[in-house]
Amino acid sequence: MDATGACHRQIMRDFARRPSPGRITTPLMRLQDPHYTHVILVTFPETTPVSEAATLQEDLRRAKIEPFAWVINRSLLASGTKDPLLRERLVVESKQIERVERTLARKTFIVPWQATPPVGLPALKRLAGP
Repeated sequence: MDATGACHRQIMRDFARRPSPGRITTPLMRLQDPHYTHVILVTFPETTPVSEAATLQEDLRRAKIEPFAWVINRSLLASGTKDPLLRERLVVESKQIERVERTLARKTFIVPWQATPPVGLPALKRLAGP
């Protein structure tokens, strides 16, 4: 973000010196345009990753970039497991998923834990469902 902001300021300074400035679009302006760019934050359903993503979202918002959605990846809760050994982990996950959905994200997508990571377009399409 710092490099994008610095680039934006330099372009705007250089452009303002021109005799007839006209219109210009900088990379930062593209990132700020929700019709052009969708920023998606991806996190794990754990306290530290969600907190780090929340901090990133604050930084983005200060730069007038609104995240489009959050993806919560590798969720055991979404996998449907009933394993009693994982019960505590499921409680932690449910708290973090609720935190994201209620206080942080406009849209949330949850990807269940899978034995094999989805690689390639066909695998990603299967995640999206029918």
